[in-house]
Parts: sequence; C-alpha cells; structure tokens
Amino acid sequence: MSITAERIKSLRKQKKLTQSEIAEIINASRMAIANYETDRNTPSFAMLSLIADALNTTVDYLQGKTDNVFKHADNASNNGDDKKQVDLSDDELIMSFEGKELSEDYKQAILAMPKTMREDDK
Repeated sequence: MSITAERIKSLRKQKKLTQSEIAEIINASRMAIANYETDRNTPSFAMLSLIADALNTTVDYLQGKTDNVFKHADNASNNGDDKKQVDLSDDELIMSFEGKELSEDYKQAILAMPKTMREDDK
C-alpha cells in the first residue's frame, strides 16, 4: 500500500471520521475514499488538497514528502510554554482562562460564534 493511502486512512481514523463522513466533507463518495485508502485509485492533486484540508494536514505529509503532520510548522514546535494545541474546527473546546472556569453561558456564546459563521458561509 502506498504511503498516501496509509496516511489518509490513519489520519481519518485518528480524527474518528468514517469514510462516509470525510466523503461528505469533501463532496465525494464513500467509495472514492475507500478506493484511495486501499490504493485502488490515486487521488488527483485537487482531491488530495481537499482531503488534506479535511484532515488538517498538508498534501506534502499525505504524499510522504514530510513527516510533519501539522498544517502549519509553528504548531509542531514546542517553544517551552507547554500550551495545548486546540483544533478550532472541533466543537469541543477547552474553555478555561488562567485557571478560571468560564460560565456555561459564556461557553455557549463562544461555541455559537463559529457555528453562526459556518452557516453564513453556506
């Protein structure tokens, strides 16, 4: 199996996405994703770019040109401040500020903002 097929499948599973879910995100069929993951078909560069975006990585990583899974190099570096990386595409955000827990209303307001922005883009 090619490194591209292995990495697509591995990252999809790490993100806890089904083939159908990633297919829906990139507007493809589940069978297309299955064929990419089993190396029956090779995704075009455009499709690979969509898959990379959906998996929050780079085409270079999926093609095996780099081992840096992170989309931006600054995400991979540890500058000693031990802060956790938060994927803003996830609805589960860690909502604490300097050790103080945010109120439930404040959390809901924060979560509503990106949802509203996503709806406005459609």
